[in-house]
Amino acid sequence: MSPESMFQPRGLIANAHVQSLMTSGPWRKHVVSRKAQAYLDRTQAEVWRADDGTRLLGYRNHPPTTASDKPVPLVILIHGWEGSANSNYLLSAAHALDEANMATFRLNLRDHGESHHLNVGLFHSCRLFEVMDVVAKLSADWRLRFGEHVPVYLVGFSLGGNFTLRIAKRGAEVGLALSEAIAVSPVVRPVHVMNALEEGHFVYHQYFVKKWRKSLKIKQALFPNVYDFSEWFGLKRLSEQTEWLIGHYTEYPSVTAYLEGYSVAGDYLNDLHVPTVVLTAEDDPIIPIDDFDALPQANNLTIQVQPRGGHCGFIENWQMDSWVEQWLIRRFQMISESHL
Repeated sequence: MSPESMFQPRGLIANAHVQSLMTSGPWRKHVVSRKAQAYLDRTQAEVWRADDGTRLLGYRNHPPTTASDKPVPLVILIHGWEGSANSNYLLSAAHALDEANMATFRLNLRDHGESHHLNVGLFHSCRLFEVMDVVAKLSADWRLRFGEHVPVYLVGFSLGGNFTLRIAKRGAEVGLALSEAIAVSPVVRPVHVMNALEEGHFVYHQYFVKKWRKSLKIKQALFPNVYDFSEWFGLKRLSEQTEWLIGHYTEYPSVTAYLEGYSVAGDYLNDLHVPTVVLTAEDDPIIPIDDFDALPQANNLTIQVQPRGGHCGFIENWQMDSWVEQWLIRRFQMISESHL
């Protein structure tokens, strides 16, 4: 790995926990919201329907420096678990790509962001088809408008990175063609992530459980005749909560079967249909680095491990500048120049 492709933070900001907490923290939210205000003012909300009837909410932007009828690359972005299309890391990346003259579509997973009302069924991480189908429809629509040669990229963070890897594996089933797929700090083996959240620093477990509780309260209020989570709200540990929810509201026979249902470990990533890059940090406190070391050397798969960066961090300085955004822009510009 060349020196210019290395993330090299200095001082306290190099700490894994600082990186991981800062990326979704209130100070970065303040900075990102201020920088991206004009971008948000131009955003168009859209609801896309998958073939199975599922409706997913997303937000589209066309770069202001290019006429709307002129071809530019499209980048579809997917957030992590209990994040949203407006999560700091996703909004910041989308804004940077917009400034680099690329169109963006920030896709909410089911029951994330302001989308709980769109579907009666409850989100879980094995609901791959609906996400894959909507991504395929977005890609097909873009290329129908601007030509088959126009690049379309998919970028996912954390659980969104896990979805991205599975879409890169199975997207051809729904006719999806991507120029490249990027997974940042993706979930590889879900059971190991759950163990890391329960056994690691308490703040991560507390953060995700608090957001999950808020999400399920919204869902129950919207569909009181369908959902009763009163017993679930009495549980404290993530593993207990997951087991209860899987047993009551999914078809999976056990929590183990569910967690393995969205694992990309083992030989899953063999035979990827599109060039795929995994970017992660060795010091990620949520996704164990051993999970990446165990991934195969597969065609179309590149794994880049940075020594530092935490979980979806890669923050360069206290001004909240993001190394990963510039890394994405350089990659996409290099590919796009050969297509446009």
